[in-house]
Amino acid sequence: MSPGLIVLVLSLLLGLQPITTDLYLPALPALREGFGAPMSQAQLTLTALLLAFGVSQLAWGPLSDRFGRRPILLMGMSAYVAASVGSAFSSSMEQLIVWRAVQGVALGAGVMCARAIVRDLYAPLEGARVMSKGLTGLGVIACGAAPLGGLVSDLFGWRAALLAVAIFGALTLTVLALRFQETLPQRNPNALRPGVLIGTWAQIARHPTFWAFAVLATASYGGLFTFLAGSSFVFIQVLGLSKTAYGLLMFSTAFSYILGTLLCRRLLPRFGIRRTVAIAGALTLTAGTSMGLLALAGVQNTWAILVPFYLFMVAHGVHQPVGQSGAVGPFPLAAGAASALSGFLMMVAAFLMGAWLGRSLAGIAQGAGSVLPLTNGIWFWCVLIAATAWTLVQRHGEPRPAPERVK
Repeated sequence: MSPGLIVLVLSLLLGLQPITTDLYLPALPALREGFGAPMSQAQLTLTALLLAFGVSQLAWGPLSDRFGRRPILLMGMSAYVAASVGSAFSSSMEQLIVWRAVQGVALGAGVMCARAIVRDLYAPLEGARVMSKGLTGLGVIACGAAPLGGLVSDLFGWRAALLAVAIFGALTLTVLALRFQETLPQRNPNALRPGVLIGTWAQIARHPTFWAFAVLATASYGGLFTFLAGSSFVFIQVLGLSKTAYGLLMFSTAFSYILGTLLCRRLLPRFGIRRTVAIAGALTLTAGTSMGLLALAGVQNTWAILVPFYLFMVAHGVHQPVGQSGAVGPFPLAAGAASALSGFLMMVAAFLMGAWLGRSLAGIAQGAGSVLPLTNGIWFWCVLIAATAWTLVQRHGEPRPAPERVK
């Protein structure tokens, strides 16, 4: 495959995540009202998807090490399209939650394989640069996802927004079926044997470089997820934005993320992995602290949240490619398993945060909403990101291959 095709495949696979979440976010308040469901159930359409997404990767990773990336991708994306159509035609909130969970399981195959493909083809430092290109593509997709979701929801209703997700999934499946070639150099016939599988997980869990980068990626995604899960309610129902205006707001945050991935590719050759992450950690802490202090001081408006979050997203564009590629870097023979465990940690953090937000934002439905759950949540993750960037990554941030296990 040409380098351009690899970046396109990575962009589509990684872009599944913002398509699955961002595109329906502008419709989330209308969806809740349409079913007459409580806030906690509306949040569950997102958190159930993400928990299923995280857990499923623990199975998809070893399966892809055993059978290859291509068959897992084709199977996963076929299920994704079917579940997306089911979501669009759900007759109850409970049914929608079930379909979204199935969608999350299928989504796990695509995103997990994207990270593993990078390790199949590239060494760690070059992998971070290629991953940043794929995540730039994700940013471009995310730029269009929320505005499109807001426009489609305004014109045709929330079901049409969910149906648009199925269309993107079908496009991705078509590209994979026609153009994607297997990247796994050698299948591991013993990857699913219990003894080998337990030994592989244990080896990954003992490696300090894995934890340094997995915690970095998890904390950075936790901050993003806090914004994704809470922002539609805060901006639309507390601050009074329209769904279309909210979609444009999401476009602007995705654009700042693209700038961050471009910055990542400029910083890595000049400063290396550890110093690049340390610089981004300072940006993150500045963003979270300024947002949190402004909200506590009573400055609760769109720009007081949005401007600091732009800075957060620039830093996120550094932390994610470095974190995701760094977590799998030491494991060329078990990239699928390492990718799966890293993805699982991110989604557990997202699920726990989503559950907390569901309770913290419950007052919005009664007209007593506040921006503080959103701003305090993002501030928490920013402190954790900076601490990880300045400690764990500095100590263990030079990826070294793990000792080869006897298979």
